[in-house]
Amino acid sequence: MKAILPARTVSAVEAFNYHIKAEKGLSGNTIASYQSDLSDFFYYVEKPPQQIKNEDILDYFSTLKEIGIENSSLARKRSVIRSFFLFLISEELVVYVEPDSIPTIKVQNSVPDVLSVEEMLNLLDSVRLDDKLGYRNKAIMELMYATGIRISEMLNLTLSDIYWEESAIRVFGKGRKERYVPVASISLEHLETYCHAYRPLFIKGYDAKNVFLNTRGGKLSRMGFWKILRKLTDEAGIKKNITPHTIRHSFATHLVEAGANLRVVQSLLGHSSINTTQIYANIDLTHIKESHRMYHPRA
Repeated sequence: MKAILPARTVSAVEAFNYHIKAEKGLSGNTIASYQSDLSDFFYYVEKPPQQIKNEDILDYFSTLKEIGIENSSLARKRSVIRSFFLFLISEELVVYVEPDSIPTIKVQNSVPDVLSVEEMLNLLDSVRLDDKLGYRNKAIMELMYATGIRISEMLNLTLSDIYWEESAIRVFGKGRKERYVPVASISLEHLETYCHAYRPLFIKGYDAKNVFLNTRGGKLSRMGFWKILRKLTDEAGIKKNITPHTIRHSFATHLVEAGANLRVVQSLLGHSSINTTQIYANIDLTHIKESHRMYHPRA
């Protein structure tokens, strides 16, 4: 779902589109790609071209980089934004952006800590459901990819943080900032199976509040999950160096590359550049859930 841009921004973008079509002779597909990149950028900065500064562009690229967008995509977006502001300057419009001061982005062949959609789904589908450990591990992996939560957030998740009817979980991120994240239906089914049928098998004399338990009935540790993830990636035949953060990066990358709004992805991740109060004041949970359902490969 794309935001409606202000009239003067639309006017500037349309003039640029005419320029690259009539004077540069670019193809329709390329023009559409340029328009999509510019639309995403302006939706992020929430300013007309005449008010944008280089700092806004740097903040935009820093956010894209943090959520795992590949350098090849970043380089393309930089080229589009730079060309747009060079065009405005050529039209003698007053802008604050200095196009030549926008840092270049080195294109790499691949980003080692991001899995493709196919690799991610293969990793999830290869988890063997032979015993209670398999069902626990399956629930963990499905939940982490469905929500993009950090390893610490997963480990600290309690039963009271699961909202079954709303198909969402409550997460306490950095600084104990609270957010609600929808869970894809398939992933929620695996979580429900584990919690109701197999989690009780982990309990040893007392019922811990944490969702994911170790074989001694206590809270699963960070090192414990690292060992689980290493075992699962080996069994799936994945040769990349996978860490828990790889799943989070993959979650964000797959959503953004499928067309989800950057602001929505930021709210799902609990990214520090979006104020938590502002999220709940301005972004309706229904809209977040709909975007998640539309763009997440597991939804």
